[in-house]
Amino acid sequence: MAKAEGQTLEFDGPERINPTGLETFPYEGPKQWVEYKTQEFSAVCPFSGLPDFGELVVEYIPRAKCVELKSLKYYLLSYRNVGIYQEHAAARLFQDIEKLLEPQFLKITLTYQTRGGIDTTCKVSTEDSKN
Repeated sequence: MAKAEGQTLEFDGPERINPTGLETFPYEGPKQWVEYKTQEFSAVCPFSGLPDFGELVVEYIPRAKCVELKSLKYYLLSYRNVGIYQEHAAARLFQDIEKLLEPQFLKITLTYQTRGGIDTTCKVSTEDSKN
């Protein structure tokens, strides 16, 4: 039997995700499509504690607020040691950012690096959440 078989690393639960530090600034202007992208999103597998790395794309049309980027970075870092399913991470990101911004439109796309030979992309948008 391999020594790594059945081994797990310690990780935090989803209660460690911290949206309270997210900040906004007022937006006044024409209808505008805003896109933020980072290849530095990470959380951990809730079975093994091994890291899941992915590219996160946040797209939105602001109603009256935009997210301040430094606060967004700290919020994303709060996922770093959280054991969370990939699909749940995308849903939680969507819920927290939608609650913060109340945008005209929001779409979260989270594309994970290949795990076990399977590619995973999770997408949640205001259009999807209405159904």
